[in-house]
Amino acid sequence: MIRKAIPTDLDAIYQITQSCAKAMIAKGIYQWNEHYPTRARFEKDIKLQELYVLDEGQQIKGIVVLTEIMDDEYIPIHWFTENKHNIYVHRLAIHPDYWGQGYAQQLMNWAESYAREQQYISIRLDTFSQNKRNHTFYETRGYKRLGDIFFPKQSEHPFHCYELVL
Repeated sequence: MIRKAIPTDLDAIYQITQSCAKAMIAKGIYQWNEHYPTRARFEKDIKLQELYVLDEGQQIKGIVVLTEIMDDEYIPIHWFTENKHNIYVHRLAIHPDYWGQGYAQQLMNWAESYAREQQYISIRLDTFSQNKRNHTFYETRGYKRLGDIFFPKQSEHPFHCYELVL
């Protein structure tokens, strides 16, 4: 079941992303660190009611944030669609114990269905340039790469921006 996160989910959510960061670093992917994502960021996501969890058998296996707020870093990107009624995907994470079992697909299927139901014109996101598996994941789903942005506290490498026109 995919549902909105609640404050009592915070420990599990943070543990998932910490486990993801360690697993990615072990694979040479330095995408997440002590600066991002933070526990405070997840508290804000929950307060804004933008954080969703994939809860299976009373266990949170993954998370995703869906927001209408465009980060300032996205302003220079030449998107396919107007900056009007778009939805942004952030912090998609599956606990490493469940990688490769289709949970990321399940969360993205749900997010895309939600976006269509709410009549958004596109879905936008960014993914780390050094995370080749993510590139394939989104491109296979029909997302098109548009440009790069930087988060200096996370990495010297860029993050690729993608958009799926609905």
